[in-house]
Amino acid sequence: MFEKLQEQQPGALLGLLIAFKADPRPNKIDLGVGLYRDETGNTPVMRAVKAAERHLQETQQSKSYIGREGDLAFVELLKPIIFGEGSELIDKTVGLQTPGGCGAIRLAADVIATASPDASIWLGTPGWISHNLFFEYSKQRIVEYPFFDLVEQKIMFDKVLEVLTSAPEGDVILLHGCCHNPTGVNFTMDQWRQITDLLVERNLVPFLDLAYQGLGNGLEEDVEPLRHVLSRVDEAIITYSCDKNFGLYRDRVGVLYLMSRNPEHLKIAGSNAAACAAPSWGMPPDHGGAIVRTILESEELTAMWKAELVQMCARVNGNRAALAEAHPDLAFVKCQGGLFSTLNMSKETAKALRQNYGIYFADSGRMNLAGMQPSDAKTIVDALITEGVLNAL
Repeated sequence: MFEKLQEQQPGALLGLLIAFKADPRPNKIDLGVGLYRDETGNTPVMRAVKAAERHLQETQQSKSYIGREGDLAFVELLKPIIFGEGSELIDKTVGLQTPGGCGAIRLAADVIATASPDASIWLGTPGWISHNLFFEYSKQRIVEYPFFDLVEQKIMFDKVLEVLTSAPEGDVILLHGCCHNPTGVNFTMDQWRQITDLLVERNLVPFLDLAYQGLGNGLEEDVEPLRHVLSRVDEAIITYSCDKNFGLYRDRVGVLYLMSRNPEHLKIAGSNAAACAAPSWGMPPDHGGAIVRTILESEELTAMWKAELVQMCARVNGNRAALAEAHPDLAFVKCQGGLFSTLNMSKETAKALRQNYGIYFADSGRMNLAGMQPSDAKTIVDALITEGVLNAL
């Protein structure tokens, strides 16, 4: 059997992480893998998470199965954070816990394939490559369209509107809820309103992927667009990750939410999502979801978590400001949000930056702003000038 297999290489970002760890240079800079890092270069365990883990250790009485829908108290407690306290959307959504945001997207792809096998998925480029992988695995038809101009560093909004106007009724439009990966750009609220108008007019299904809430402009600010879209459409798919804003990367904590204004349709959609989850993972791991539930059940821990998240967001935005101020050609970085921005560079240039300077960009030119320190800005700019990415000062 196994003699027919060919060896698979590690994914590009995993390869970057391995190479960075093996690099002996003391002043190396990791802008590659999408992890939040603090001022010491570490990815810390949040204080609220530590407190919740201590509470679980002392009070948890069983490691029994939790069911294929996961920890439904965790799923429900997240709803006000995402949809708003007292929102009508809370009763119009059904959720299932998943192994990370990746698991939520993977499960959503299976639900779409079951509910509407002829629907196409529309993805803007450049985008997060894993989106393609999940939809391809579920045998979805993918339609890619130009979304962002790396040279001009701006959304090609006319193209977005053209795509939405041409997409057939019932097709699925994937939209990053905030902190776009890999560009860091966000639509303006006026642009979100125009997009929403077309979604309603064309009867298109929005697929809102929300992986960085609280790391762009703030918890409430980062979900204003999502709430606007959901206030207007009849059905939607929302995938959510707690890996970044709770720092639970290795615990893999995500949720798939399905939204419908028809209660019977919502009930059926939820049962089908659970059925799709069964052959993929049976039931999700409990620990990370239990941590988030424990935090959100406690006013004290929730306040602690929100305060820590504000600090994390401020650090990322401080790094953005430092890099933007280091060179006028990078001024756009300050206007973007979340962990990522992407520079217009070749794969060869990204490789040269890694080899010659120990500055680890992804091959696409994507950089994780949380991986640097403000004091690194000049080093990064000098290397980018030498390699011809930026104009000489």
